[in-house]
Amino acid sequence: MKKVRVSQQQIARDLGVSQTLVSMVLNGRRKGVSEKSCQKILEHARSQGYRPKGIATEFLSTPALNRSVGLVLREGATLYSQSPFFGHVQHGLHEYLTQEGGNLVFMGVEQHLDSKRLQSLQNPEAFVGLVILGQVTREFLQAILKLHSKVVTISCQYPGLCDSVVPNEEQAADLMVQHLMDLGHKHFAWIGGNCGSQRANSRLRAVQSALHLRNASLDTKYCLEAETGDRRDGSQLAEVLLKESGNGESPTAWICFNGVMARGVVSHLTSQGLRVPDDISITAFDATRVCEEEHPTLTAASTSPELMGRVAAERLLQVKDENQVSFVDSVLPAELVVRESTGQAPKAASKGRKRAR
Repeated sequence: MKKVRVSQQQIARDLGVSQTLVSMVLNGRRKGVSEKSCQKILEHARSQGYRPKGIATEFLSTPALNRSVGLVLREGATLYSQSPFFGHVQHGLHEYLTQEGGNLVFMGVEQHLDSKRLQSLQNPEAFVGLVILGQVTREFLQAILKLHSKVVTISCQYPGLCDSVVPNEEQAADLMVQHLMDLGHKHFAWIGGNCGSQRANSRLRAVQSALHLRNASLDTKYCLEAETGDRRDGSQLAEVLLKESGNGESPTAWICFNGVMARGVVSHLTSQGLRVPDDISITAFDATRVCEEEHPTLTAASTSPELMGRVAAERLLQVKDENQVSFVDSVLPAELVVRESTGQAPKAASKGRKRAR
């Protein structure tokens, strides 16, 4: 007989409280609710085998739960980040863990993760491992490793310290550059974000390498980077790049650090009367929903972030020999998806590109 999922309505009826109160507690909105009521609802929910439909990180953050995987975000990141990358990775983590009877626990953000929260990692019955999403300092990572040996980082590598799951940036860049050259583009620009980060450096090097292999290059004056990588950064760098394009051959193919920056680029170009892709083709390192949410949809290449989450979770749930001292960097394949933002290179890349009126 198929097991019936315990609902919030049932929990409310069992305890004689409102469903609204149950929903608030189980979804982490506990402000104004007494500690006694919270514990009563949580304990009853766990005893009845309640499983949230979503990630429900607060509900899952009790040390009493087994086969839990902790999630830590890099400094400056948030769960409500403008980029959907983190959300896609979390979905992959949650999906695999749920399938295997595990749970995802949001521990916090690097700069806000206090010692008390970290101490819970010392309970081997509560955690099977920890996923770190994004680039953290080596000091922070080493502090984590002292508390828990099973750590997997996503989108950043720490050779000799822990396992990692990263996208194949070289493959993604190669696919985008080849696609753009097949369309007749000869002059390129780079719109970079998260300047100085491991991810930003690897993507820029990958683009430069892909161009070099095809006897092309990236002019330094058309290689711009921002400290962060949001939509406004993309718009601002596009403004700068258009001014730089006034002299010499203008780049007709712009490659962006991520899809969010690409959206900012497209918005600015459109505001200046330029057409994408008729005047300028735009591509990005991305495989999230941001590529398809607006027109023009974005041509992009990257590794599925959901797959990255699944592989990280799978790695943590694997039984590891205590004597094993080797670490694995899993480089996952990239895929190019051609959409509306790329097209044939203009017949004449003008020195002073005319704005459409």
